Amino acid sequence: MMLRASQLASPVLCAITQSLIPTLNLSSSSSLSIFQKPASFASFYKSLNPASNSNSFHIHIISRSFTSPKAASFSSGTEGSSPGGGDREILVQHLLVKEDDLNLLSELQRRVSQGKDLSDLAVEHSICPSKGEGGMLGWVRKGQLVPEFEEVAFTTPLNKVARCKTKFGWHLLQVLSEREASLLQDIQPDELHKKMQDPNFHKEAQLIDVREPEEV
Repeated sequence: MMLRASQLASPVLCAITQSLIPTLNLSSSSSLSIFQKPASFASFYKSLNPASNSNSFHIHIISRSFTSPKAASFSSGTEGSSPGGGDREILVQHLLVKEDDLNLLSELQRRVSQGKDLSDLAVEHSICPSKGEGGMLGWVRKGQLVPEFEEVAFTTPLNKVARCKTKFGWHLLQVLSEREASLLQDIQPDELHKKMQDPNFHKEAQLIDVREPEEV
């Protein structure tokens, strides 16, 4: 059995993963919950495919320091400081409209500039299944998004709203926060058992069962 830590602050319900991965989430309170990542828009959000290893576990140690969301403003996607690169994770939300709905995109962008919350507009207008979560994609790092989206997301200053075009259509996106990327560590079962006895371990690591259904 192999465990991999969650990279997300909230479930990634935007149906853009490459595969349907059943996961077992162990929270800091030791409660268990099962959730699944949906599978449409598969190539937009690239799932990671860890190699199978029945004798070890993979753990992410999550950084607790991150910047807080602020009021939205607009960016071309290239100005100002970048919210991070490969050693950073960003918390991003977006809405998606069809390629021929550029007028709608412009209207939605205007409404955001007037103070409308992007998440509310995502619920109402986005064609991405993440609309159910207000367009929230969760914490992502470089290499998980299609290049066009990633280029804008990782060069847009925090809390700015930017637009970009991918093969799925037009996006309005907003980077809400950033943090140091979580660390992937290998650990043997006996060492994991010892660490599980430490209450502080549960505050730093989140474990996810990534076995295929037939392996359970």
